Amino acid sequence: MNKRNFMQTALAAASTLGVNAIAQEKAPKLACQCGLVDVHSHFLTPVYYQALADAKLINPDGGFPVHPWSETLTLAHMDKHNIETSILSVSTPSVGFLKEPQERQKLARNINDFAGDLVRRQPRRLGAFATLPLPDMPAALEELAYALDYLKLDGIVLETNVHGIYLGDPRLDPLFAELNRRKAKVLLHPTAPECIESLGLGRPAPILEFPLDTTRTVTDLIFAGTLVRYPDIRMIIPHAGGALTALAHRLASFSTLPFLKQKPAGGAAEVRKVLASLYYDLAGSATEGTVQSLRQLTTLSHVLFGSDYPYTPAAGIAANVEGFRNLQAVSDKEHEDMARNNALGLFTRLASNAAASQ
Repeated sequence: MNKRNFMQTALAAASTLGVNAIAQEKAPKLACQCGLVDVHSHFLTPVYYQALADAKLINPDGGFPVHPWSETLTLAHMDKHNIETSILSVSTPSVGFLKEPQERQKLARNINDFAGDLVRRQPRRLGAFATLPLPDMPAALEELAYALDYLKLDGIVLETNVHGIYLGDPRLDPLFAELNRRKAKVLLHPTAPECIESLGLGRPAPILEFPLDTTRTVTDLIFAGTLVRYPDIRMIIPHAGGALTALAHRLASFSTLPFLKQKPAGGAAEVRKVLASLYYDLAGSATEGTVQSLRQLTTLSHVLFGSDYPYTPAAGIAANVEGFRNLQAVSDKEHEDMARNNALGLFTRLASNAAASQ
């Protein structure tokens, strides 16, 4: 080979290597195909659905219409999206729309018994968060014990406010003390504020007021010191924390104002510590920007998958699942951990079932 041919061959080889290197650099990360654990999925019992219909609450908070729930359709939804396990909960308005305390207790018991039967029959596919008949504290504590000790449900669901009572209110301290004693798992779920007619501007509450009420009640918990007094509760914040990622710095900065009647004793450091200790689901929120914002608030070991089935339309769920599976700025391990391992670390019953099925 003469010198000219040698140089041409060398240049061609270098060019090929360069193109390959650029292609490798630009090649998108492969989609995460692992099974999912969905911590934000809903169900309705026939009795609960009828109670909503009787109260003309088939469009709760102006959101999507509620339809009768189907175990068969839920399992089909899970199979379609490779969801290994869904932890079910009742969404807003829970049972608080009923005026009589005895009726709230009766409906909560119906919901929890129904959930317990589902979990007994489908222990690997389904879990459940219990519903409590708040604001009646003695009845709520009784139902908590029944749901966790007898039914062996996986935790409880709390709405962001109970008839305008936010979760940092001292009237709820007996419940938080018992949850803490049990090291319970709590799914926070948004509901509309009492003044929704003034704030909502005629739009459905899920658009704006759900994430803002989530932010409002978590702020109340932090400034009231509730989650410092009761540090063994594991709380999941829905929809990637609402507006918390945007307002975290502001909350920390304002936490030391001298004229505040109620503020975190540890100031800005306490605000950051509590926010980092919480868990966050990605229902309707599985985007690159959201996940990177959560990385600034906590570690990705505290981020969980959520679908918000069946209240989010099928196309929205499919888009959220696709967005989650195609996240790029996470490692393969972080991706799989958010998909399932973080949830299995929280819910030991599910982890045992997963291990037994392997």
